[in-house]
Amino acid sequence: MLSYLHEFHAGNFADVHKHASLILTLAMMQAKPSAIAGFDTHAGSAMYDLAGERAKKTGEAESGIQQVWKLRHRLQSSDWSPMLAELARLNPGEGQLSRYPGSPAWFDCLQREQDSLTAFELHSGESSRLQDWARGHRVTVQAGDGLEGLLRALPPKAPRLLVLVDPSYEIKEDYQRVVKTLAQAWTRCRHGVFLVWYPMLTSGQHRVLPEQLVRLGIRKTWYSELVLRQPPERGMTGSGMVIINPPWGFSERLGAMMAEVSGEQGLNVGHQQGWLVPE
Repeated sequence: MLSYLHEFHAGNFADVHKHASLILTLAMMQAKPSAIAGFDTHAGSAMYDLAGERAKKTGEAESGIQQVWKLRHRLQSSDWSPMLAELARLNPGEGQLSRYPGSPAWFDCLQREQDSLTAFELHSGESSRLQDWARGHRVTVQAGDGLEGLLRALPPKAPRLLVLVDPSYEIKEDYQRVVKTLAQAWTRCRHGVFLVWYPMLTSGQHRVLPEQLVRLGIRKTWYSELVLRQPPERGMTGSGMVIINPPWGFSERLGAMMAEVSGEQGLNVGHQQGWLVPE
């Protein structure tokens, strides 16, 4: 069984990048009334305790979402509003954040009546916590491999599709599996919007994912990368997102969001983005 637990990393700079991208994409898609079928292939446990022992052990939220929270009254882009509103609801008062949502909770807080979410989780402990959380929410949880489960579910009955794929990549074969799954998923649902997160590593191993996606030639494939200005000697140096079929205007709006939080008083990162494969 996999050992990775996101609780150690919840709210870090990569979560800010990933969840801001997800929330913006979903909000832009909801400009149209037709139903959206959402799928979260590696959902985790949905809600994280930033004041807990595991989060405090790494302290990664301190240089991530806690920094954004400090800047909240100065953020000009209205696209931060859904994230800030949900964080304020979960964390009343003016102090530091203690509760932080994972991706299924971000999906859920923006869901409309006509939308749906299926969340997959393979880790037994995380899956149990996810199922406990989901009892109070309109979310279908499946304990098992999310990449396999996604392919079984496509194409969805709803007219539109939004998929988030964000493995831990603790198994190096995950890069190849993600690419293979995307190729099959896109064939079954070419209009779907697919968001794929990947860690940027000192080893450079992560480059295989965007490089192989380029070889697939799926049109309208965009990338966004946050790069730490003071990277560690080992481990994660940045956060990457690939977006297949991004909504029109997505890049400008995401760029504006990231620019507001990229300085030394924020995430202390550089942001770069562009087409991997254009239209």
